[in-house]
Amino acid sequence: MGKAHPEGPLLRFGVFEVDLRTAELRKAGMRLRLPPQPFKVLALLVSRPGELVTREEIQEEIWGSDTFVDFESGLNAAIKRIRTVLHDDAETPRYLETLPRQGYRFIAPVEAHHLPPPSSERRGVETDSPPGSGGDQGAVAPPQQGPTPEVRRLTSTDSLTRRAVSALVEAAMEAHRQKQRWRRGVMVAAAAAGVVGSLLILVTLNVAGLHEWIFGKPALPHIESIAVLPLESLSHDPEQEYFAEGMTEELITTLGQVSSLRVISRTSVMRYKGTKKPLPEIARELNVEAIVEGTVERSGNRVRITANLLYAPTDRHLWAESYERDLGDVLALQGEVAQAIAREVQAKLTPQERTGLARARPVNPQALDLYLKGRYYWNKRTPEALKKSLECFQQAIEKDPSYARAYAGLADSYAMLGAGFYAVLPPREAYPKAEAAATKALQLDSTLAEAHTTLAWSKVFFDWDWQGGEREFKRAIELNPGYANAHHWYAEFLTIMGRHSEAISEDRKAETLNPLSLIISADVAMEALGPAGLYDQEMEQCRKTLEMDASFPLAHACLSDSYKHKRMYEEAAREMRKAIDLSGGSVVWVSALAQIYALASKRNEAMKILNELNARSQQEYVSPDLFADIYASLGDKDQAFAWIEKAYEQRSGLLGELKVGRQLDPLRSDPRYQDLLRRMNFPP
Repeated sequence: MGKAHPEGPLLRFGVFEVDLRTAELRKAGMRLRLPPQPFKVLALLVSRPGELVTREEIQEEIWGSDTFVDFESGLNAAIKRIRTVLHDDAETPRYLETLPRQGYRFIAPVEAHHLPPPSSERRGVETDSPPGSGGDQGAVAPPQQGPTPEVRRLTSTDSLTRRAVSALVEAAMEAHRQKQRWRRGVMVAAAAAGVVGSLLILVTLNVAGLHEWIFGKPALPHIESIAVLPLESLSHDPEQEYFAEGMTEELITTLGQVSSLRVISRTSVMRYKGTKKPLPEIARELNVEAIVEGTVERSGNRVRITANLLYAPTDRHLWAESYERDLGDVLALQGEVAQAIAREVQAKLTPQERTGLARARPVNPQALDLYLKGRYYWNKRTPEALKKSLECFQQAIEKDPSYARAYAGLADSYAMLGAGFYAVLPPREAYPKAEAAATKALQLDSTLAEAHTTLAWSKVFFDWDWQGGEREFKRAIELNPGYANAHHWYAEFLTIMGRHSEAISEDRKAETLNPLSLIISADVAMEALGPAGLYDQEMEQCRKTLEMDASFPLAHACLSDSYKHKRMYEEAAREMRKAIDLSGGSVVWVSALAQIYALASKRNEAMKILNELNARSQQEYVSPDLFADIYASLGDKDQAFAWIEKAYEQRSGLLGELKVGRQLDPLRSDPRYQDLLRRMNFPP
């Protein structure tokens, strides 16, 4: 007789069942794919329902007591995989409950179905073929109907753990031995029967996966694109969410230095925070080949990060590792993780990239914490959040005056607060501070792509130093090809230089790196396609942005812009009113509505908005450019130039669009316009 399968119960919960005899997890009778290690963990937990199973017990039972690193990374990966296959939620679990820093508890009711041995063993038939292979006859035997199984409800007092795990391990080992014997048997039998040719045809065609089953899986395809999904915070403390997001962004930034990899930006991956979508679906949406997912846990000044790398199209696990460091050394930790990932996907690293990934100085833990909070607020991109980010970055600098990234963050905040789109601070107040902070950051660390990008922005939109700005943009992209903002802002520079084909190319690169970014998607239309005169493509891109989020104000403003240049003023006004409502009354969009009214010969409506803007300018900053645009649309050249001169004195960033901007088209033939271009150092 062949070796008997170990006897043990069939454990059922809901529509799922764990079969310890065959090492299978099934749902409503259908087998689910679950790798051996996660299956063992699940079997252990299910066999002790309602009971806390500590991490130490799991390690002892399944990994052994001397494999700390492999255990930590392996267990976290296993739990993640179990939850995915059961469609369970760590926040509101139906099956698997996490007890932080202790272990796990299976909380669903479990029934044990005690089954007799398989029918082949009851008949004394030896079976060397895997289930369903048909043995020597080449046919699949019909399932045998056994006696009605004995069923009972498991409780936390049922001591099935060691018996269940032992049975599982033995079953897995026996299944592996059978698989090896069957592989050899298939080839021998095929040769003896003279059907090698047929077998080769089947293998070549990979019928039913036969090629992979016999010869193993093919080598991993070359990976050129990767997305780091939001790291899950194991603290489950909402006050610590900024930390998990910050650790995710740091890893993305570090990986972005690898020029041979396309790394998806933070904005796009954050949309998958807490998602239950399958990884292959996420990969298709982001157009990537590999996914990194993991966890982060902070306890005082100690940080543990676990990262798992998967080949997304087949959900194939490639690598997992766990790292633990002091908070002050966490940037070095990020470099280690990035190097490991680059090594696993066989990315080619330049000597400069190797140095960059290995370079990370220790940082004051309090300064790092404040920096991460600052980035958390900066990424929200609202005026209130930008002001909050300023406070955090300034406090970080006070804690560690040599912390270059804090200065880079400070520069980014001032640059956004002074930008025309936000227009929160006067440019003469915001941009010099942005430039000073970026310069200081680069004095401390000349490799920071973020600081080079912000310095370039300031040189272009405040200093009107076109050559210096382009030089800084190119340096930023060289240092971090994966930094989407550098490509995005460089595209805007190229547009105002009239280099439209280059601008479209750079904006498309930014869109590839950050495919779910609403502002990049809208700016592809407004700042690249529209200025190039591609109005139909501009409108199509605007609608694409609206499909992503119909509540995004800039998307409606974008569509309004398209309608305006097609002289469809009624439609343009309708979309701009939506942008105003959704933005809470942004002065930028209010002034744009006045322009539409002026172009549509609705002078009274345009003048009414002009008066409203004048009143608002007594309470908040309103860029003079906005008044100039309205008067130009009304045909009042003298008033338009009067406001342009005010904008010139204030160094308004919106004047950067003077050469190619369409708002001031009625003024182009006036000598005063050409004189202004000369004073702003525009190239001919």
